[in-house]
Amino acid sequence: MSAVTGQGKVFWEDLAVGDVLRGPGVTITDSHLVQWAGLTGDWVSLHLDESYAQEAGFAGRIAHGPLSLSLSLGLLTQTGIFGNVQAWLGLDEVRAAAPVFIGDTVHPQSEVTSARSTSKPDRGIWTLAYRTVNQRGETVMTFSSSFMVRRRPEGGER
Repeated sequence: MSAVTGQGKVFWEDLAVGDVLRGPGVTITDSHLVQWAGLTGDWVSLHLDESYAQEAGFAGRIAHGPLSLSLSLGLLTQTGIFGNVQAWLGLDEVRAAAPVFIGDTVHPQSEVTSARSTSKPDRGIWTLAYRTVNQRGETVMTFSSSFMVRRRPEGGER
């Protein structure tokens, strides 16, 4: 039996440029949209009013873009790779490629596009290119995100 320590076993050296990760999926529900609106104050009719969304040319209400982005970030944490992250450094190149509807199932796919050392010998930086993909294999969102990650201690086990 292994102990749960809150620290991941994945260090900066364990991922290299070109490595691809896939997080689990989640099916978007009415509750996601309503809770996100309440949490963020984003009470836009496109997300909460079926008639309005249809009049705007959509098949129905669509998920908030930042909700889709946040789900991708969060779902990828379930892979266990972020236990040694020391800091989240930010987002770049965020693009909403297609709407996400209630009933869609989305999951994140992420590729390591940069893994560089820092001036501090105990940490490095990963940059991950994310794609949020729906159940039909369509990309609905893309973005990149960077993280400062603890390096493996000298003599540390692999």
